[in-house]
Amino acid sequence: MYKRFILLMLLVLLVGGSSAHADKLTGLSDVTVVDGEIISLRFEGIEYIIADGLLQLGTTTRWYIDGGVETLWPEGDPVPAAAPTVPNPSSNAKVGDVGSKADNFLFTLNGATNISSIDGINFQETVFPFLTNTFFVFERNGNDNGTVQAILADGSLGSALTLTAGGAPYASTGVDVNGQTAYGYVLTTDVPVQGIRITAEGHDTLSLSALTVMPDIATRPDPADGSIHEDTWVNLSWSPGKSAVSHDVYLGDDFSAVEEATRDSEEFRGNRTLTFYVAGFPGAAYPDGLVPGTTYYWRIDEINDADPNSPWKGDIWSFSIPSNTAYNPDPADGAEFVGPDNVILSWTPGFGAKLHTVSLGDDYDEVSQATVGMPAGNPVYSPGPLEREKVYYWRVDEFDGFATYPGDIWGFTTPGAAGTLQPANSAVDVEHSPILTWVPAENAASHQVYFGTDKEAVKNATTASPEYKGSKALGSESYDPGKLDWHTSYYWRVDAVYTASTVKGLVWSFTTADFLVVDDFESYTDDDTAGQAIWQSWIDGFGLADNGAQVGYLLPPYAEQTIIHGGVQSMPLLYVNEAGVTNSEASLPLTAPRDWTAEGVGELSLWFRGGSSNVPQGLYAAVSNAAGAPAVVAYSNPAAATAGIWT
Repeated sequence: MYKRFILLMLLVLLVGGSSAHADKLTGLSDVTVVDGEIISLRFEGIEYIIADGLLQLGTTTRWYIDGGVETLWPEGDPVPAAAPTVPNPSSNAKVGDVGSKADNFLFTLNGATNISSIDGINFQETVFPFLTNTFFVFERNGNDNGTVQAILADGSLGSALTLTAGGAPYASTGVDVNGQTAYGYVLTTDVPVQGIRITAEGHDTLSLSALTVMPDIATRPDPADGSIHEDTWVNLSWSPGKSAVSHDVYLGDDFSAVEEATRDSEEFRGNRTLTFYVAGFPGAAYPDGLVPGTTYYWRIDEINDADPNSPWKGDIWSFSIPSNTAYNPDPADGAEFVGPDNVILSWTPGFGAKLHTVSLGDDYDEVSQATVGMPAGNPVYSPGPLEREKVYYWRVDEFDGFATYPGDIWGFTTPGAAGTLQPANSAVDVEHSPILTWVPAENAASHQVYFGTDKEAVKNATTASPEYKGSKALGSESYDPGKLDWHTSYYWRVDAVYTASTVKGLVWSFTTADFLVVDDFESYTDDDTAGQAIWQSWIDGFGLADNGAQVGYLLPPYAEQTIIHGGVQSMPLLYVNEAGVTNSEASLPLTAPRDWTAEGVGELSLWFRGGSSNVPQGLYAAVSNAAGAPAVVAYSNPAAATAGIWT
């Protein structure tokens, strides 16, 4: 007996077919692989880059026929007594047949075991949490006869398409996989379907993914959304929507203007049949060139006058031309405990910069007003040994051969200074009633706290300012700001008070969440002595005969830190529903009242992920208040625990 498991992520968010008859198999040979990982593939003239997210993985299961009944072979289970029963079996089922290992974008991870094999069983199925009409399959050696069928939206099967060993549709990628070659093929259907069934003795699936059905709007912007574009002209390009005949282009330097623009607006740059647009040249938008330090916004509306749903308004994308000033400092602005020995300061040069002049010191005003320095050609600076327990400021002025551009003031601390703050500097999605804490400066007598929503006001505040929140004695390094507004940036500063002077601290920031946190899985640690382990808050079935749940792993790290849905941790929930146990539950007692209707919240979201080797089980969530029966919601899929992707 061993436990199956699922992984959970919890948060509260704001309210916000017919049978295929023309399915087709096509060879796929054009693929880019780096260190065994699929980076991109090209099919019918379109490149699909894995990182773009247009391809997704499904959940693979393997099946055998037992007395005429299709029977699931869970991953990790012993070889079924009924296998092999396929006609003319070419190989026998073996321990190495690991099922869902094809649910990745890797050609090889652990040699031959990183495959989903149909050795000695009848077929494998891969299903997806969406309907699609394009599946990409990579197989080892391309030497197996069999069939491929679409799994339709209603669960029935499409027509059987033939796989021929050494022939169509297998196409060699030229990529070596443990001494054999990876072959690719594509299944396309004329209607969206939910998955694919492969029946082919010995078929070793290396990777199986699907294309999300092409949207109506334009996608895959180039330059990428939010990117830095290091030139004063740009060639904008995109992938068209599925029904587009032409494209309306909008481009400007004001987000709202581009978002609201129509064909009568100055941001409208014309209608095009081609999927690119050049700006920054005479005769085009911005004929004098794009301006350094400017962020540009663009939008593509897809047009098809024959379709009553046209136009399809596109997303707003952006790119930025680098400023003439230096940026991306290392150490980052606000970094803690740098050095103090062997410190190297570096940065990304401003646009067109040829020479760089660095100013460094522990007095903000002196660094800000510095006018002299030795220019250097490389964007690095070694200041020599620094002092402990200091706040340092630095600035880089850039010269492009025509003008000098004074840089921003950046800051960092050396070991011994006040720091190790919570929330961390620049943290986002912070709860609405945080307690601000820090570790005191080594030799300080006390600390002064400043807090507010205006960065400049906090930076310049004195003890006479409204941002001043009082003095904190040693041992009392915390500040409670009370209940904060949703989705708002806050700034704070801690000055170290010494006998002879007060050292002004850096300005730190955090942004509150625009949702309610049910439980912050990131907050759990492996320190069970301090009561911070995940299983010390979530109550499972330990010691209970009628509850098969186990929260967390037996040994540290207790939380899952590899299979995650954002953040760095998820909660493992292992279960055994057998020997009379029908439910495996974990519960979190709330220690204080929660208003889950605040700010108009109307939906509780729970992300989960299981595995194809799990025994099929349903999943439900229950919420209860101090009085009354709990509200229980069951997930619609009765085999939710087998979901191999975050759902």
